[in-house]
Amino acid sequence: MSKTPDSGKAEDDQPSTVEQYLVKDPERFALNMARMIEQAGKAASAWAEPREKGDVRDHVAEPVVDMVKTFSKLSEYWLSDPQRALEAQTRLFSGYITVWANSIQRLSAAGEDAEDAVKPEPGDKRFQDPEWGRNAFFDFLKQAYLVTSRWAAELVEHADGLDEHTRHKAGFYVKQVSNAISPSNFILTNPELYRETIASNGENLVRGMKMLAEDIAAGKGELKLRQADYSSFEIGKNLATTPGKVVGRSDVAEILQYDPATETVLKRPLLICPPWINKFYILDLNPQKSFIRWAVEQGHTVFVISWINPDERHGTKSWEAYIREGLQYGLDTIEKATGETDVNAVGYCVGGTLLAAALALMAQEGDHRIKSATFFTTQVDFTYAGDLKVFVDEEQVAAVEKSMNEKGYLDGTKMATAFNMLRSGDLIWPYVVNNYMRGKDPLPFDLLYWNADSTRMAAANHSFYLRNCYLENRLSQGKMELAGRVVSLKDVTIPVYNLASKEDHIAPALSVFLGSKYFGGEVDYVLAGSGHIAGVVNPPAAQKYHYWTDGKPTGDFEEWLAKATNHPGSWWPHWQRWIEAKDNTRVPARKPGKHMKTLGDAPGTYVKVRV
Repeated sequence: MSKTPDSGKAEDDQPSTVEQYLVKDPERFALNMARMIEQAGKAASAWAEPREKGDVRDHVAEPVVDMVKTFSKLSEYWLSDPQRALEAQTRLFSGYITVWANSIQRLSAAGEDAEDAVKPEPGDKRFQDPEWGRNAFFDFLKQAYLVTSRWAAELVEHADGLDEHTRHKAGFYVKQVSNAISPSNFILTNPELYRETIASNGENLVRGMKMLAEDIAAGKGELKLRQADYSSFEIGKNLATTPGKVVGRSDVAEILQYDPATETVLKRPLLICPPWINKFYILDLNPQKSFIRWAVEQGHTVFVISWINPDERHGTKSWEAYIREGLQYGLDTIEKATGETDVNAVGYCVGGTLLAAALALMAQEGDHRIKSATFFTTQVDFTYAGDLKVFVDEEQVAAVEKSMNEKGYLDGTKMATAFNMLRSGDLIWPYVVNNYMRGKDPLPFDLLYWNADSTRMAAANHSFYLRNCYLENRLSQGKMELAGRVVSLKDVTIPVYNLASKEDHIAPALSVFLGSKYFGGEVDYVLAGSGHIAGVVNPPAAQKYHYWTDGKPTGDFEEWLAKATNHPGSWWPHWQRWIEAKDNTRVPARKPGKHMKTLGDAPGTYVKVRV
């Protein structure tokens, strides 16, 4: 079997036989079905008990109502014109007829192979088992499903008159439904699952239902889908292991300073402002993938903001509080630790958006400590924001705010679910099949451990972000209010290194490119290969992907890309050269704790608080 969940390739390539689908030991099979039902009862209890106690309140109505409203707008277009509706139905039935004809041809006495009416996409791992092609029944299910799901997607694509947000949501909901009803997700319609169930006399279902009960209990009444073997990892042991110290702690952040690895270091320290929607150690997964360790080895004195995993005590912590008690507190700590007031800063994702807003505010306040800014996959203009925009409109934001105000925070599982749903075909359903139907533990994978290590969102901060950035796009328009001031990115005149990723679905390359034009100073736009994570975390030793450079982000994005220079490998050395070109002055290495008391070893305590 393949090592990845539900990759689907069978070991036995012998011709399909009825025998492999017949129960061999009815008594044992029946016993395991009884055991499975017992475990299902435990799963049901784990789900029901927190609700009976009032610890969990379901908010199913809001997303269901939104989906119904969205599909209603889509249906209105197709059903308002009888001719248009007939043509759409004809396309679907034509596909079904072709699938049916192919199946009849395969079952005929001639036994001729017929060309599939539709084939899976090249990267689709759901239908790799040979039985999906050689067994007429499973092949029929596969083709009928693909015809239906692609027809539904085309309904969204070709619905004229839909506003872009509604079209975006409709496409998202169609994709969720299509991924959920795939025949690969059900035992009786997935040949590999069917064979495994028969071969093990249903023991896979007993194990799977036991895992389901455990995951619901771990989620305190909500399903906490395990995507990796979490027992294989521990923060500070085999994750986030770059040596350093905690040199500062506020209500919202710990400031980490890392041990030097060179005799001399760049005079300007480096402050990294990561997102708080995830944890900072995506930049320090292991020694081979660690941007933090690599930066230390290049001679940077690296400081990192490790954000608090907020609870009800932090509900009123605002966007401004994250600037004052996080970013500016980090600058204050750097000055105490090193005596330096000139700093290079890096912001990643929403951490970069915070950094950009802070720079605009600090420019008005006369705080010029940050001398260069690097943005990793950061949006400052949200006109063409990524897939997360599907969750943002007035009704949805109001519902989120109502939920947050009950506790003072947005539960981390909500954000984790949102991110997983954006790629449900990769991050949800393969693990549902692998864990709960095949009854197999997921493999240890550091990236998926990090992905599941979700964080809560402080209510005031998250509400400000959703409204001012995604909903009203105030930062790029010079309308964001902070500390009683209206801030403008035109006031940010320091050099900017603006990194985007070519396949990023959260901060699209186009969105980052357009955002570059709002800064008031020199901006170097660089495009990395791959996506939101892999495009950033791409160490030179891996020799993967490409990156594109062409200096200033002027004109149309496609024109810029056509003229840009393509470079193989990692962009990290290019960034290092950019930093050194601004100031390459070196000083003796600085050890944490030389000028101030340390509060413990990196990675600190805040990062270890789990949801």
